[in-house]
Amino acid sequence: MLPAKVLGLLRQWCKVRPREHDAGVAPEQRWLLPGRSEYRPLTTRQFARLFKDAVKAAGLRKSVSLHTLRHSFTTHLLERGTDIRVIQALLGHDKLETTRYTRVATGMIAKIESPLDNLAASRRRRPKRTKDTPSAK
Repeated sequence: MLPAKVLGLLRQWCKVRPREHDAGVAPEQRWLLPGRSEYRPLTTRQFARLFKDAVKAAGLRKSVSLHTLRHSFTTHLLERGTDIRVIQALLGHDKLETTRYTRVATGMIAKIESPLDNLAASRRRRPKRTKDTPSAK
């Protein structure tokens, strides 16, 4: 689900990225973001450290993590009306209960009109029966 602009940036990076680790490595075994070993990708731990450094360099004072990005991405999907089952699949959750992001979109949930309101409104519109009015049975 990469935006076209990000994909373009990654393609540019592939053209200019350092190649010192590529010597003797088959093209299909080369990594876009190599780790400490030329045969291994950047680990999640290494990536988290780089992310933490980027947050610090950006001067952000709030506590931000990679999980914060995942959480924000999911919240934005919910706010745009993406079905919770689609979000469940995107996140790789086996059970819907694991997809707990519904609690985040409280503003969205607060705007939902109760179907019970419609029941009360439709009852008020019906004319009252009188003794002279036959029943609809």
